[in-house]
Amino acid sequence: MSSSVFKRRAVAGALALALLATATSALAEIKTLTDVIGRQVKVDLPAKRVVLGFYFEDYMAVGGEKAFDSVVGLSREAWEGWVPANWAMHVAHRPSLKDIPDVGEVEAQNFSVEKVLSLNPDLLILADWQYQALGADIKRIEKQGIPIAVVDFNAQTVERHVASARVLGTLTGQDARATEIADLYAASLKQVADRVKASGKPQPKVYVEFGNKGPEEYSFTYGKNMWGAMATAAGGNNIATPFVEWWGPLNPEQVLASQPDAIFIAGRENNANPNALPMGQGVKIDDARAKLKGFEQRAGWSGLPAVKNGKVYGVYQGASRTLSDFAMVQYMAKQLYPEQFKDVDPLANYLNFYKKYLPVTPEGTFVVGVK
Repeated sequence: MSSSVFKRRAVAGALALALLATATSALAEIKTLTDVIGRQVKVDLPAKRVVLGFYFEDYMAVGGEKAFDSVVGLSREAWEGWVPANWAMHVAHRPSLKDIPDVGEVEAQNFSVEKVLSLNPDLLILADWQYQALGADIKRIEKQGIPIAVVDFNAQTVERHVASARVLGTLTGQDARATEIADLYAASLKQVADRVKASGKPQPKVYVEFGNKGPEEYSFTYGKNMWGAMATAAGGNNIATPFVEWWGPLNPEQVLASQPDAIFIAGRENNANPNALPMGQGVKIDDARAKLKGFEQRAGWSGLPAVKNGKVYGVYQGASRTLSDFAMVQYMAKQLYPEQFKDVDPLANYLNFYKKYLPVTPEGTFVVGVK
């Protein structure tokens, strides 16, 4: 080979490498975003190795199923352990989910920083409550150069839901999809607020309880987040608000004294107590209704307006603190203001959210009344 030919090939090769490097750098971009608690986070996007702490379906709804191609770690207990039938539904569709390494769960106090670091992630996504609970461990992770983005659907406000959707949209490269979902959520909650206001009716008193302990023992209720905030958004006067800030049990005597006009018991698929309220994927409506009726047998409840008027309802715990929970707010509002929401089908709206934004089709009981 002549020296001139060799030089031409060398130049051509160098040019090709330069073009490849340029193309690669064009695909990757360091962005600074503001997460939902106001932190400035620098992330090299699109992230290729993501550890996901919570809000698994929301991450998929916004980012699309392909977003899970980049997930290398999960807080698996928060999905498989808390809503196992929902997890099984997703695994049946996407078996590779069960092969994603588990990094432990914050609430169970077995979240492993070492496991997270061993996965060499370029992004960790946490719920606000997880971020707050991890305390000093956050610094250990950040010292390794791993950016942490915080999102929050537990606060159950339109502002946090919308902001969280937009953060997930930026992180997954799906800003337009995130905007569409955020707009759907905001518009749905505005419709509820507008119709409640237009009704001109006094707010019905509402009691909400997580039905995981069954009728025998009062479990916790909610103040200004999760179901408590949803009850307020639905136009209800949450009787727990003066006594419970976030969540915790309400004195049974206080429930009786408050005389709630409507009662909502939240249930899930995974219950240690056989008398707990079953709700969710794979749950038969007759089974849910039978267990719901058991709560009406509590001491003193027969005299409550909610029980007298048949306004005791079951709702799916897994359908709170998520982008699809606008449908649960609609359901609660429809029970409180039936005339104002005759044309709204909350259950259909819940299932349609899955049909449009998620790759699975839920089948079970997600709302139920005693009648």
